[in-house]
Amino acid sequence: MEKEEQILKKRFMELARLSYERDIPVHTDFLGLHEQTIFQSLCGTLPPVRVELTGGFLTSERKVACFLASYEEQLTELPFDCIKLEPAAAKFAEALTHRDYLGSVMGLGIERGMIGDIVLKGQTAYVFVLKKMTRYLLENLTMIRRTKVCASLCEDFTEACSPEFEEQSGTVSSVRLDSLTVLAARVSRTRAAELIGAEKVSLNGRVETSCSKGLSEGDILSIRGVGKFRFEKAEGQTKKGRTIVTLLRYI
Repeated sequence: MEKEEQILKKRFMELARLSYERDIPVHTDFLGLHEQTIFQSLCGTLPPVRVELTGGFLTSERKVACFLASYEEQLTELPFDCIKLEPAAAKFAEALTHRDYLGSVMGLGIERGMIGDIVLKGQTAYVFVLKKMTRYLLENLTMIRRTKVCASLCEDFTEACSPEFEEQSGTVSSVRLDSLTVLAARVSRTRAAELIGAEKVSLNGRVETSCSKGLSEGDILSIRGVGKFRFEKAEGQTKKGRTIVTLLRYI
């Protein structure tokens, strides 16, 4: 893992240097949460270029780091497109999941870094993909499992693609990984520790095995077999000294 991180850091530095020395806009592939954390840790050491992280909508998880040229005050052209997928015959369509869509896209030989968020809205899916892959996907993505789909370019996706959440509130003894896992998964503290120890819990895209790991508002908690949650806020304490917290569960 350390070697992979070093390669990633070197790539970030190369792109920043290229943008600065040639005064041209360049960008990374889509970055997961852990990769974004690595990028943020480097920002103070990169050449002095403006950078914008964007994934297409406000709460996007996977984002592209865009290095701007000196003549750009802000990002004017996104390096990715949004493809809308709808069943050709809605009446006979299967109940498809995020994993089904991701598997079909990657089954076409497309690397994970080419793909951003996949947002499901009923029977419609919105897939973010780097522009160099857009035409290929539009022409070749015709089936998701056994369901035939129609792919089209989605021009106005900002509101349509915002994911839906289900609020889940409760109290915890402390804002630690094990405590929030208890609340999110609705399990005992012992079971939460087992899930964490079995490497079934990820924090911001990286497996976390420390039960005592503290969380900050905005962190993304994923529990295999349960779902994905955003730690939205902590709102003070009860009379018994427990912390009131709110999680947003991705639907």
